[in-house]
Amino acid sequence: MNDTIVEQRTYTTTKTQDIVLSGILIALVFVATKFINIRLPVSINGGLIHLGNTMLFMAAIVFGKRKGALAGAFGMGLFDVLSGWMAWAPFTFVIRGIMGYLIGRIAWVRDFRGGNLWMNMAAIIVGGLWMLMGYYIAESLLYGNWISPVTSVPGNIIQIVAGAALGLPLIAALKKSKII
Repeated sequence: MNDTIVEQRTYTTTKTQDIVLSGILIALVFVATKFINIRLPVSINGGLIHLGNTMLFMAAIVFGKRKGALAGAFGMGLFDVLSGWMAWAPFTFVIRGIMGYLIGRIAWVRDFRGGNLWMNMAAIIVGGLWMLMGYYIAESLLYGNWISPVTSVPGNIIQIVAGAALGLPLIAALKKSKII
């Protein structure tokens, strides 16, 4: 009887910690997207360069595909909803959710668990290519034009490169610190 209570308490604690961690990662992605950004005329249709990718990369590489998917989908989707980009929210939810999943999946391949720099860089490149393709298609559908979305590509590349340049050292520091 006592073992059942301990087992149930451990499961509840682990589940609660999982939910709290997911919430924190979603919040980090949202805050970095909402408050650490520059609105630039990088595209015919406007554009936003932000550091939400840094937190998305960290979430996916440090905590894996599930947390990466949740943080990307909900963190950046919430940003769109609360920042006047409502038409983008469904696209962002899917694009960033899959992006986080891909990055986490690749970074954790062969039991690397986000600890291999080369796999982490490969994960970011694959996730970044998915993001470029996804937003190109989304913008084409939203604006009914297959040409003007090309102007968004440079800004999206800047986001990926800046996210990787800041995220990879952050990830290495977190891994080395044994905090996680």
